[in-house]
Amino acid sequence: MKILNRFKFKVNPKILGLYLGLILFLFIILVPFYWLFISAITPFNQLFSIPPHYFPKPTLINFVKLIKEIPFYSYLRNSVLFGIGTSLLSVSVSFLAAYGFARVAIPGSNILLLGLVLSMALPEIVTVVPLFRILRNLGMINTIQGLILVMSSTLVPFTVWVLVSFIKQIPIEIEEAAIIDGASLPQLLWDIVIPMMKPSLATTFIINFINAWNNLVYPLAFSSTTKAKTLSVSITEVFQARSPYGRPWDLISALGITMVVPMVILVFISQRAIITGLTRGAIK
Repeated sequence: MKILNRFKFKVNPKILGLYLGLILFLFIILVPFYWLFISAITPFNQLFSIPPHYFPKPTLINFVKLIKEIPFYSYLRNSVLFGIGTSLLSVSVSFLAAYGFARVAIPGSNILLLGLVLSMALPEIVTVVPLFRILRNLGMINTIQGLILVMSSTLVPFTVWVLVSFIKQIPIEIEEAAIIDGASLPQLLWDIVIPMMKPSLATTFIINFINAWNNLVYPLAFSSTTKAKTLSVSITEVFQARSPYGRPWDLISALGITMVVPMVILVFISQRAIITGLTRGAIK
C-alpha cells in the first residue's frame, strides 16, 4: 500500500477544468478543418454517403477536377505575386513612415498616428468605389500592380502602428553615434536600424502576406480577367460548376485545402520568428 500511495496524484480542479476547456476549444477549432480535409480527398460519389466516411480512402481526383475547372496555375501565380508584392510594398512604406513617427518630433504626430490607426476601422467595401475610380484613372484595372497598390494602402496603418513601437525600443544613442561617425540617413537605416528590426519586419511581412493571400474583396472588384484574378476569387467560379447536390462541395473543399495548407505551413515554419517579433521586438 505504501508503494501504491507514492503513485497517487493530486488533481487540481482548476487545472483540470483549464485542460478540459482547452481540449474542447481545440476540438471545436480542428473538427471543421478535419472535415474540410477529408471532403477534399473523398470521391464525389462518397461525399454524401450515409453513414459518412470519417476515414475515407484518399484520392486526388477532386484536385484534378479543380485544376481542369479553373485556370488554377494562373490564379496561383497571381496570388503569390499579389502576396509578395503587397508585403514588400506595405512593409517598406510603413517602415519609413514608422521611423518618422518614432524619431522626428512633429507637432500633432500622435494625433496623426491615431487617425492612421483609426482608419483601419473603415470597412473594405466602403473604399471599393473611390479606389476603383483611382485605378481606372491610372490605367491599373485588371493588373497585379493595381491590386498590390490598393491592398498595400489598407495594410499600411496596421504595419506602421506595429513598427513604431519596435523602433522606439532601439536606443537612439546607437543612431547618434553612427551620425557622429559620418553615416548618412540611408546608411543609418540600412546598416543600423533594419538589421536590428529583422524579427519585427519579418513578422509584419508574414502577416501582410497572409492578409493579401486571403483577401477576396479587392481582387474580386478590380480584376475581371485571368491576367489579374487570384486564387481567392476562384471560389466564385467554382460555385458556378454543376453538381447534383446543388453545390460542387468536392471542388470547394479542394480549393479550401489549397488556400489553407500553404498558410498553415508558412506559419508553422516561421512561428519562431513571429513569436520573437511580436514579443521581444528588435532588442534582445
